[in-house]
Amino acid sequence: MLGPVLLTAARSDRLRRLVSAAPVTRPVVDRFVAGETLPDALAAVRALAADGIEVTLDHLGEDITSAAQATATRDAYLRLLEALAAERLGPRAEVSVKLSAFGQALPTGGEELALEGARRVAEAARAAGTTVTLDMEDHTTVDSTLGVLAELRREYPETGAVLQSYLFRTEDDARALATGGSRVRLVKGAYKEPASVAHQDKAEVDRAYVRCLKILMAGGGYPMIGSHDPRLITIAQELAVRHGRKPGDYEFQMLYGIRVDEQHRLAESGHRVRAYIPYGGDWYGYFMRRLAERPANLTFFLRSFV
Repeated sequence: MLGPVLLTAARSDRLRRLVSAAPVTRPVVDRFVAGETLPDALAAVRALAADGIEVTLDHLGEDITSAAQATATRDAYLRLLEALAAERLGPRAEVSVKLSAFGQALPTGGEELALEGARRVAEAARAAGTTVTLDMEDHTTVDSTLGVLAELRREYPETGAVLQSYLFRTEDDARALATGGSRVRLVKGAYKEPASVAHQDKAEVDRAYVRCLKILMAGGGYPMIGSHDPRLITIAQELAVRHGRKPGDYEFQMLYGIRVDEQHRLAESGHRVRAYIPYGGDWYGYFMRRLAERPANLTFFLRSFV
């Protein structure tokens, strides 16, 4: 029941100031966020790579209000990719991009600005020997994000996408993207969505996840299973065997700091595992969504807070 409350709180400037100022917040945030600087992010990449776990990096920031902010976000990703190339970490680390942080929602020319910024990042990613995945946000952005994806894939077909199983439309989107060369991360979804467009019951979201996963596993693309749920991880392994997929034909993705032992177990058993590493100063919205997703995360935070 607290999930919707926390998702609403993620948009509250007043709560943002309160939580950010609390003395105990920083140590708890550090469980989920690699740090605020590029060196922090690179240190996390090196540590995980040494343990056989790949990463996808997200420079935190969304809901920007100006073209200048969009340009600053783009430039942060370009610096990140330059640093990954310099350390030859490209094969171990891709990047995840939220188009809202690239200006997607700006009233004038937002989608074009986001596309051009993402194109520059995709170019730099290829030069660094890695790839870009476009994160999915709330349901109002799905068509725009998939449109940008289609344009990017004309020149950079390795560009990945994210689909959220709680949306009613996602099975159709999965069928459209389950094609050769397509990279799709399937997640349950972490935004507050109305009942008119999304499943509200957890069991329904899980069942939708399995239906979408079946489509992706049966298709010609590269599925990326974004889940910490033991049942879904087991189902994914069973589907992979059923469709003749080897470990390198799909991968598991989990959030930085969550189910770390399971990440290592899967990697040690021969599976490809990728941790989603967020970094940067604008961590509040991301942090609140992580608390909303799992009661264990909220319990961990409240225990530390008290």
